[in-house]
Amino acid sequence: MDSGAIRRWPALGVVVLTVAGLLALTAPGTAQAAESTCAGRQVGTLPFATGSVHVYKRDGYVCALTRAKKPGPKRKMSVTVQARGNRPVTDKGRYSRHAGPVTVHAGRRCVRVAGSVGSKSVRSDWILC
Repeated sequence: MDSGAIRRWPALGVVVLTVAGLLALTAPGTAQAAESTCAGRQVGTLPFATGSVHVYKRDGYVCALTRAKKPGPKRKMSVTVQARGNRPVTDKGRYSRHAGPVTVHAGRRCVRVAGSVGSKSVRSDWILC
């Protein structure tokens, strides 16, 4: 390999990283939409009057997301995931579409999930055992 080819590879890497960075800056709505989902396959949904909690699992991790049935003005929402033997992990606040995602490492342990939109809520028993 000649020395010219050796110098071209790092330059190509810099170009690729620059283009990727520019795409991320020019499409913030797209990047935000990608962050609002959980990795893995959906293993359950817990519906309730004003929304639903969606549960996903991948490689020992469990992720949950509370979605409002009717997105609109900001209102209180929360989502909680707890692996048996560990403390619960919660995302709560005033959101218009969804709360979360929240991810915990469960391994092969059971998990409990809960979610709320406004004054309505749902809570599971120990699942995914």
